[in-house]
Amino acid sequence: MRKGIERLSLLVAALAVLTLSAPARAGVTLSNLQAAYNGESNARLKYIAYAKKADMEGYAKVAQLFRAAARAEGLHASNHSSVIVKLGGVPTNKIATPAPRSTLENLRDAVKGESYERDVMYPDFLAAAEKEGQDDAFLTFTMAKAAEADHARLYQAAIDNLPQWKTAVAGFYVCPTCGQTSDTVPTKDCPVCSTAKEKYMQVS
Repeated sequence: MRKGIERLSLLVAALAVLTLSAPARAGVTLSNLQAAYNGESNARLKYIAYAKKADMEGYAKVAQLFRAAARAEGLHASNHSSVIVKLGGVPTNKIATPAPRSTLENLRDAVKGESYERDVMYPDFLAAAEKEGQDDAFLTFTMAKAAEADHARLYQAAIDNLPQWKTAVAGFYVCPTCGQTSDTVPTKDCPVCSTAKEKYMQVS
């Protein structure tokens, strides 16, 4: 009886060690993935709403850019979700209702959000993923960070030349793998993930 109790105690202790150590291997990274998944999911819906506002105000090219960015954010959310599942988690998000303002204000908000992701959020998440040896997370964060840099640049260009962004263009081009976004027809494979240029999605 005593041996049985001792054996049970050892099993419980071993389980406790596993329970404590498992999250430590990817605890921070898994939490970061959830935060990124939530953020990208909300960004996608926000940009769709911003695109509608831009259309209403007559900024056709801005609306196209917002739709292209929304497509990219959806890809990021999907990529993050896949890694979350691989790590044994369940992708969760808390969707906020978008509240569009003027197109200029929406563009400024977008630049602020994309710059934060490019300069602060994703660099921090990448450092944690590298420390924990989470290669899949490192990859999806790297791809998203590169695309956010594109978005910030394009949004700032729209702010700087807003009157000229009323005329629709052929569209923007989004890499279907990483979300890299271009305002010109790709002549080379994706510089971020090497996806063939022929696979880019045109969003107008």
